[in-house]
Amino acid sequence: MSFFDTHLLNLVVYLPLLFAVLVALLPAGERGQIRAVTLIGMAVDLVLGIWAYARFEPSGSEFQLEYRVRWLDQLGASYHVGVDGLSISLVLLTVFLGPVVVLASSTSITERVKEFHLSLLLLQVAMMGALVSLDVLLFYVFWEAMLIPMYLLVGVWGGEDRQAAALKFFLYTLAGSLLMLVAIVALYFISSTPGTRSFDYASIYNSLVVANRDIAACVSAVGRDCTRLDGMGGILFRWGPWLFAAFALAFAIKVPLFPLHTWLPDAYVQAPAGASALLSGIMAKIGLYGFWRFAIPLFPAAAHQHRPVLATLAVVGIIYGALMCLAQRDVKKLIAYSSVSHLGYCMLGLVALTGEGASGSAYQMLNHGVSTGALFLLFGFLQERRHSRLMSDYGGIAKVVPVYTTAFLLLTFSSLAVPGTNGFVGEFLILLGTFKSGLGVAFGVLGTVGVILGAVYLLWMVQKVFFGPLTHRDNQALTDLNAREFVTVLPFLVLVVVMGLRPQPFLDRIHPATERFVARASLGVPGARPAGDVNITVKGLPPSAEAAAPLDPPAGALADRR
Repeated sequence: MSFFDTHLLNLVVYLPLLFAVLVALLPAGERGQIRAVTLIGMAVDLVLGIWAYARFEPSGSEFQLEYRVRWLDQLGASYHVGVDGLSISLVLLTVFLGPVVVLASSTSITERVKEFHLSLLLLQVAMMGALVSLDVLLFYVFWEAMLIPMYLLVGVWGGEDRQAAALKFFLYTLAGSLLMLVAIVALYFISSTPGTRSFDYASIYNSLVVANRDIAACVSAVGRDCTRLDGMGGILFRWGPWLFAAFALAFAIKVPLFPLHTWLPDAYVQAPAGASALLSGIMAKIGLYGFWRFAIPLFPAAAHQHRPVLATLAVVGIIYGALMCLAQRDVKKLIAYSSVSHLGYCMLGLVALTGEGASGSAYQMLNHGVSTGALFLLFGFLQERRHSRLMSDYGGIAKVVPVYTTAFLLLTFSSLAVPGTNGFVGEFLILLGTFKSGLGVAFGVLGTVGVILGAVYLLWMVQKVFFGPLTHRDNQALTDLNAREFVTVLPFLVLVVVMGLRPQPFLDRIHPATERFVARASLGVPGARPAGDVNITVKGLPPSAEAAAPLDPPAGALADRR
């Protein structure tokens, strides 16, 4: 790899930090300059992110664009970043949302503009750092770093109940994160012996492979007492379920998975439109990514044991979220509860442990970020004009804002998975994978019922807001999308169609990662024999300064030279 390839991920992750420094140096009163500098920074980061996505080779090694240096040698932690097919796709989604969120917020945020854009830039760094981290401790640092800027975005620039919503979001996610930290430390001690301990993801995973095979073989043997397993297999059999639960709880809160979703409606509704788009579009996906990267591959036996529970919670979330949408009269809250339902599909495809289900889950992560993120931004434009979130304050506005209505309808079709849109591809693969899995037909049937309910509540909302008679005099003065707003929403509309009609280029990059995920998750399935090598190969550590330095010549040699 070239020097640029080696450092490309660092540029993508930390470029927003450089522009955050520039924004910090600008006077607070220079709002136009602050917005322009932030937008330029996000746009340049988008170009770098697209470059990184193009440089990723699906047929190449598992992790690419790697960069690794020593960090905390005494603890066995290194600064190690790299991407596979899923993480580079989520990085692309992150850099895509950055500039459009800045552009969409240029008129709605009028107070503390400097601090708002600093929070956006720092949040961008933390989210992308979590997606590219290949050291578990480094991942945790970025994972925690996401909390502070998002807390500020909700608590400072949110709605009337913003402080309560921000506090609830912070406490929920912090509680799960602290449990995950305990599990990380325990895993650090369990996975290796003194002198060889490491926080590197590949080192930890590879050290557990044999133990996970032993546990699966023991469970499949009738009458065998698995508590008597020797060595790491016995330790992992006793403590693995608890460690998996700690990781799973932290990630389930972030998704959020039912019944840990109660912070979501408040945070999504109270947050400004741009923050809502990032919460639903990226941060929820990092919770799903955590299951994909850490919780399930590291503890496949425990994951398989709890797989029916996770699938049940996913299906309950799908149906519950849809039913809650039918009960809403607040458009933004309806979009928030629709996220609970749609993210349940992502979780269902993940635990199906089939190639179709995993591919559909990964693709739906991207789809949800595009469609739901755009719906939050688009409704934010309407709320900015009308200062209301209630359906009853609208009605018949399609006659007044036809371009806005067309854009909203196309994004709605994406959310309800109409064929030809991106949402159809993801949900079809998830349901296909679920029916092919060993979970049972009922999970696939209930998932299909969720699709029907999704069509009901989304079309009902569209009917109430856009069609029928023009019910309010204030709506007659509504203006259609202006040039800035149209430029903001146009990329989303293009992606809905392109990802719906031409999904294969995106799926090609995801496919190798899904195959490896299914193989590693299958290590915990009694009697299963995953094909191929499930070990992880990554870039080694550079030599330490002491090892690289030449030895001092003996004193006698100096004397001979004289």
